[in-house]
Amino acid sequence: MSDRILILDFGAQYTQLIARKVRELGVYCEIYSCAAAVDEMVAFKPNGFILSGGPASVSAAGGDEKQPADSPTAPAEIFTMGKPILGICYGMQTMVAQLGGAVENAAQHEYGAARIKICQSNSLLGERDAALEVWMSHGDRVTALPPGFAVIAASANSPYAAIADETRNYFGVQFHPEVTHTKQGKAMLARFVHGVCGCGSDWRADNIIDQLVQTIRQRVGKDAVILGLSGGVDSAVAAVLLQRAIGAQLTCIFVDTGLLRLHEGDVVMQTFAELGVKVIRVQAEEQFLARLHGVADPEQKRKAIGNLFVEIFEQQAAAIDDAKWLAQGTIYSDVIESAGGRHGHAQVIKSHHNVGGLPQRMKLKLLEPLRELFKDEVRKIGLQLGLPTKIINRHPFPGPGLGVRILGEVKAEFADMLRHADAIYLEELEKHDLYQQISQAFAVLLPVKSVGVVGDNRAYGYVLALRAVESEDFMTANWSRIPNEILAVIANRIINEVRGISRVTYDISSKPPATIEWE
Repeated sequence: MSDRILILDFGAQYTQLIARKVRELGVYCEIYSCAAAVDEMVAFKPNGFILSGGPASVSAAGGDEKQPADSPTAPAEIFTMGKPILGICYGMQTMVAQLGGAVENAAQHEYGAARIKICQSNSLLGERDAALEVWMSHGDRVTALPPGFAVIAASANSPYAAIADETRNYFGVQFHPEVTHTKQGKAMLARFVHGVCGCGSDWRADNIIDQLVQTIRQRVGKDAVILGLSGGVDSAVAAVLLQRAIGAQLTCIFVDTGLLRLHEGDVVMQTFAELGVKVIRVQAEEQFLARLHGVADPEQKRKAIGNLFVEIFEQQAAAIDDAKWLAQGTIYSDVIESAGGRHGHAQVIKSHHNVGGLPQRMKLKLLEPLRELFKDEVRKIGLQLGLPTKIINRHPFPGPGLGVRILGEVKAEFADMLRHADAIYLEELEKHDLYQQISQAFAVLLPVKSVGVVGDNRAYGYVLALRAVESEDFMTANWSRIPNEILAVIANRIINEVRGISRVTYDISSKPPATIEWE
């Protein structure tokens, strides 16, 4: 891809939302740490830069306009490259401070929805006097502009809501155009990447596939590759992509952990047999349950599952000539939540078994062809590769499976109980035409017992929580408003059909502050 945008990350948890929006506009982009080597940035050959937000403060204690030594800064060299720059929130503040303006800690912080007015027509926001609904999240504020800059938008609380030096194509916005709460945020980014930076729109599914296939062939050569196939969307797309790239060099390993959804193993084997993909099924339920015996901490469970996955893959690889690579369906949100991305600033939210759980002594080299792609990009690629919609449109299922949906210690009887309840839940959602309207739905077994009544007898069974969310990117999510009458049917079926469950609850937490999965 000849046109590209480089996003410099200053530690914001949702920097990838900027990247996702830019890619939706058909422009390739990557995220680098703001501390990355300048040579790497030059080698990337970007059409322009976007400076992300971040948790640090540009202003020193006491309102000193000088930037504290421990606050990250943009490399000074990017201001001499002649490339357009868009600073977002902290990115705007550090640009102002580095170019000779002033930033101070505001007496009144600004979080949430705000309304700004465009002061003068400009190539980023549009025509003068237009009002825009935006989303603010900042404690510092700009108090003086660097030479050459002018205010292009303001609000009652933010006199410098947006600024520009259109001679050098430098722009700064105090709000966040990457979030959906900023109503015209995507249009702003489009004006920047297309209008200001001159990028085309060639980042499309067919081009992505061609590029990935070429990269895979160059990296792998004639080596054999084994892929950890879970049956979910990500690993399924990785499988058909690798098959296109290297054909018979690929062997997929499907590990039946005993922590899968109802009939999952049989469905996986049938689907990929129809696709002509070579899959070896490994029955490993006893091994996983033994490894998880006595383990209740969610991070320890994820890492235990991840380590055992790799051990099994290594055992299988020993029987495959020239097997040098372990391929996985890792995608970008996995990397971000595990703080394993190129930027390396984000806090760990939870370790994904295919990111944070890999042991350092792993003998196979790691191949993650989807690592820099978002879920929606993966689905588009899957459709382009010919995967059936029943696979592409499946709700996400975590690599550790039911292991992280059984809170506390994992036992065989808990897994049986949960998979039965989960199947009833999804079946009813399908029956009422809700499944495709919901981004992800699943059941969680709680380590809590509750008194109930079965017939005329006292019952003392476990509590089950139902979770359903709607999300565009799985980095933020709202809980789904399933009609009460349908929830009643689901709860009634589960309590009556699944022995050992006496009570069903519905989770109405959004992300943030909650995560989508419970563990």
